Amino acid sequence: MSTAPRPPKERPGLFAAEDGTLRCRWCESTSAYQRYHDHEWGFPVADDRRLFEKLCLEGFQAGLSWLTILNKREAFRNGFAQFDAEQVARFGPKEVERLLGDAGIVRHRGKIESTINNAQRVLELRAEFGSLAAYAWGFEPHPASRPQRVTHAALQTMVTSPESIAMSKDLKKRGWSFVGPTTVYAFMQAMGLVNDHVEGCHARELALEARAKLKPPRRPAAVK
Repeated sequence: MSTAPRPPKERPGLFAAEDGTLRCRWCESTSAYQRYHDHEWGFPVADDRRLFEKLCLEGFQAGLSWLTILNKREAFRNGFAQFDAEQVARFGPKEVERLLGDAGIVRHRGKIESTINNAQRVLELRAEFGSLAAYAWGFEPHPASRPQRVTHAALQTMVTSPESIAMSKDLKKRGWSFVGPTTVYAFMQAMGLVNDHVEGCHARELALEARAKLKPPRRPAAVK
């Protein structure tokens, strides 16, 4: 009688990859997408550059798939000075025209100019909160407000949250653009402010462990 282990049973929102691991179904299409899912999406980030990059790229994604943006991410990084907010904040008309001619990125004038504008707004947030990270993590939902179980069905109803709506409203008041509630919620999912790996996904517990180890940055008393 064969004693070979049975492959894991697929569930709604999950798929069994070639290695037998259960993953969120949205990353099924390519191995690159699966690596992003396994090592980045939902894992907590407190690095200002990565947070700024993700906010910008979520804005570029509007109307497109995240896989399209992920495949262009290195070109975006090269075009936008590795998303160093201080450098991007100094971009002018010359850099806008250069980026409009870069076939490696999404060539949308409004989104390019929005990224430059938002870089300038990052510098203002740093002056007020100490870092973009301290500002963003201030919108982390309280655990009691999250679903007891993150199922595929539950995720279908969570394209925004009270916190993403509040953060979007505040960013817009501060002069940011391309930061609607859905965009901000996708940012929260990716940067680990919420953990929306479906129950049963192998990365869910890993992301929870990473969050337990993170001490969220807070606004320094000196800049209050």
